[in-house]
Amino acid sequence: MSEIILKHITKEYENGFLAVKDVNLEIKDNEFVILVGPSGCGKSTTLRMIAGLEDISEGDLLIDGERMNDVAPQHRDIAMVFQNYALYPHMSVYQNIAYSLKIKKVPKSEIDKRVREVAQSLGLEGLLDRRPGQLSGGQKQRVAMGRAIIRHPKAFLMDEPLSNLDAKLRGQMRVEIADLYQRLNTTFIYVTHDQTEAMTLGTKIVVMKDGEIQQIDSPANLFNYPANRFVAGFIGTPTMNFFDASCEETGGQVVLQTDTGTIRMNDKKAAALKEGGWIGKKVAAGIRPEHVISAKDGASKVFEGEVGVFELLGSNAIVYLQTASGRMVMNTTDLREYTHGERVALGVMEDKVHIFDPETERTVTN
Repeated sequence: MSEIILKHITKEYENGFLAVKDVNLEIKDNEFVILVGPSGCGKSTTLRMIAGLEDISEGDLLIDGERMNDVAPQHRDIAMVFQNYALYPHMSVYQNIAYSLKIKKVPKSEIDKRVREVAQSLGLEGLLDRRPGQLSGGQKQRVAMGRAIIRHPKAFLMDEPLSNLDAKLRGQMRVEIADLYQRLNTTFIYVTHDQTEAMTLGTKIVVMKDGEIQQIDSPANLFNYPANRFVAGFIGTPTMNFFDASCEETGGQVVLQTDTGTIRMNDKKAAALKEGGWIGKKVAAGIRPEHVISAKDGASKVFEGEVGVFELLGSNAIVYLQTASGRMVMNTTDLREYTHGERVALGVMEDKVHIFDPETERTVTN
């Protein structure tokens, strides 16, 4: 059992900089929680406060109901995996993995048994006599994870563990970490700026910006029901298209009017817009590239633009167009080759349109 609760956690440095502002977060036993956001958003600082590597300026950190603010890192029963691996270069893989047990004076026979069990689970059996300088980046990261696993901690904290690896290896390691989470059945808290890692690994994602939590939700809900424009734009690749529109009611139908077309609102969105007093006002709207379609497919024309860049990715293609509403990106499975300068009429999947308050940037309808 390892429940971690952050109550009104704030981190202010001596120069007055507020790195983390009034963070409230409940991490339940066995959850895989991802802290995600751009550089400087406070995610690593939050993780380091949980680990005890940063002092907490205000608020309370509870682990299994016990206040941990003033408890030393080594007494919190958590294990940290760092971005730079933090291995001892003069020790072998075996010695690195065994180190925490050795300083606890665990019997040698027990150490040997646990080291070999961990090595087998991580595919390190043939590397136990090597030193870190003889290992690849992926092998070093597995050793760092092995050193954490062998302690049987209450929770694993991982600070951008894959950022030093190339794209192919990151993909492989993501799968290995997901498999490890399923096998260990314990709590993981993972920091990344890569939203692909967040969406594929986490059971719960915490999106941060400027030291504050923007939304806490499942990957699916973050993608489909973003709380604000920042979350909508941060989650998803390619990023969401944003455009200005006016909200109108014509013949009993609520619509968004763009420079070149009309988007009809379904009953749920229409009711929310009426209730919020948005009829006759300007709104900010967004549509994901995968929900932009060619008007030739039977959709009403909403935008018309000129093709700038066409990227064929195999099973899908990304088309970048310049329209009167700004740049629009279409992610399509129509693999015909769009040519530079070609004029294209675009429609949208109307139920997938997101609408935001242009001032607060909060979502108006979901």
